[in-house]
Amino acid sequence: MDAQRYQNILVGIDGSEQAKDAFKKAVEVARRNQGKVYAATIIDQQMPTMMGYAPLDSSILEQEKDTAQKMIDECKAYADSVDFHIVEGIIAYGSIKDALATQLPEEYAIDLIMVGQSGLNAVERFMMGSVASFVIREARCDVLIVSPQDKEA
Repeated sequence: MDAQRYQNILVGIDGSEQAKDAFKKAVEVARRNQGKVYAATIIDQQMPTMMGYAPLDSSILEQEKDTAQKMIDECKAYADSVDFHIVEGIIAYGSIKDALATQLPEEYAIDLIMVGQSGLNAVERFMMGSVASFVIREARCDVLIVSPQDKEA
C-alpha cells in the first residue's frame, strides 16, 4: 500500500506564532510530497461586541484585508527563503471554522489541513470556541495540529 501523499495542504494563518510554526511545517510536508501549500486567512465580517455581533464597516474591512495580504506575503517570503515556491495565498470571508473545515478544503481539493494549536487569547477562544477542535470534528480530510514549539532563549 502506498504511503499517504499530501498534495494540497491548507494552513490557517492569523499572525500568531502557532500559525507561523504550522506554515513552516506545512512547507516541509509539501516539499517531501511535491505538494502545494495554501496559506489562508479568513476575515470574519461579523465583529464580536458586548451585545452580540455587528458587521464590520468598510474601513475596518479594508484594514483587515491589508493585514491578511501582509501575512500571506510574509508566508511567501519565508517559503522563498527556504527555496519552496508552490504557495498560494487565500483571503476568504466568513466563519473561520467553516472556511477551514469545509469550504476551502472542498474548493481547493485539500487533503491535509494544518493548524496551530491556538492562535487566540483566552477571551477570543471562549467567544469563538477552539477552531482546531472544530476542524478536527468537521473536516473530511486529515488534520494535523501543530503543537506550540518551545522557543530557546
